[in-house]
Amino acid sequence: MNMSPRARRRAIPLLAATALFAQPALADAPTNNGAAQVAITLTGENGGACVLDHDSAAAGPITFTVTNESAPAISELELLSDSRILGEKENLAPGLPASSFTVTLDGGDYRIYCPGAAEDTVAFTVTGESKQRAQSAIGDLLDEGTAGYANYVEGMVGAMVTASERLAAKVDEGDVEGAKAAYAQARPFYERIEPDVEGFVLPGTDPTDNSGNLDYLIDMRASNLDPAVGWHGFHAVERDLFEKGEITDETKAYAAELVKNVKMLADLSGGIEYRPEDLANGAAALLEEVQSGKISGEEEAYSHIDLVDFAANIEGAHQAFAFLEPGLKRIDPDVAETIAQRFADVQTMLEDYRDPDALGGYKIYDAELRKSDAVKLSRAIQMLQEPLSRIAEKVATAS
Repeated sequence: MNMSPRARRRAIPLLAATALFAQPALADAPTNNGAAQVAITLTGENGGACVLDHDSAAAGPITFTVTNESAPAISELELLSDSRILGEKENLAPGLPASSFTVTLDGGDYRIYCPGAAEDTVAFTVTGESKQRAQSAIGDLLDEGTAGYANYVEGMVGAMVTASERLAAKVDEGDVEGAKAAYAQARPFYERIEPDVEGFVLPGTDPTDNSGNLDYLIDMRASNLDPAVGWHGFHAVERDLFEKGEITDETKAYAAELVKNVKMLADLSGGIEYRPEDLANGAAALLEEVQSGKISGEEEAYSHIDLVDFAANIEGAHQAFAFLEPGLKRIDPDVAETIAQRFADVQTMLEDYRDPDALGGYKIYDAELRKSDAVKLSRAIQMLQEPLSRIAEKVATAS
């Protein structure tokens, strides 16, 4: 198995054996469309639980479909192998439609981790070895796509370093208005590639501690503040610039630390290799980010440039799709055409929100605009999410 982004994500320590939730032995997951199918249901019963319909599968592509029926305390799920996160789903609120991800697994012991559940870890077993994909025209197109996407991510990380340095320079000068503009210019780079880079930790730190989690240190928000670790990163600078309207020595320290951590991220994320399903899962995750953090106005709580981030999430998802598109056209031309059209629809819609005089080039997403337009924006993303959510399995099982 290639070293995928998931394989390089933050390490999770082995959980105590007593934490494994022993479910009754179940048969191997059935295969459909070339992938084993595993359904995971989150329920609020007995203090919250993750319930698998099958706890084992044959090696190869496996699709995990997650439904939160009634578990408000469980909002995310991760597939773990030793210290690696191989796949995940976030923002799993009760009542939302089921969501899925597809990964290719070799034989071994895995765990489904559901933070918030009474028994937060469920064992999952894979038997055998996955088959190497036979060389084919479709496979070659998908491989070209993953290589091209790796270059795209590397370019975004490099640009983020430059933009963060520019932001820190404006902060050091004490130029509040210049720093606000630099902040809006720096934000899109992380938002375009967040699912690919959000799992790295500082070397030698405890991965369960936010003080070593680079995603927290770069992109924590007021809504997920860890009091033990405090404010860091982009949003700490945002708060000082846009809420307080001032630059202090603390602001300068935040900006300097941001540059240091972005450079560390660039070092750690270099040389990532991707599978085609990584691109598909990442594109789906970016649309989930739009729904959970941007349309709600949670992401940019002080600057209200959420539409800048919204556009960046869409651009990042579109790039992931675009690198898969030549291969996907051979696999399922109807789905490829539908997704391409719906990306075009969303981008046309976003044109209505452009404002050349606003920070980042989009209208400020204030309470009034959120009240009038949130439902429309959400529906447009839903129309794109539905077909996009189906392509990870298609590209993982292509031959």
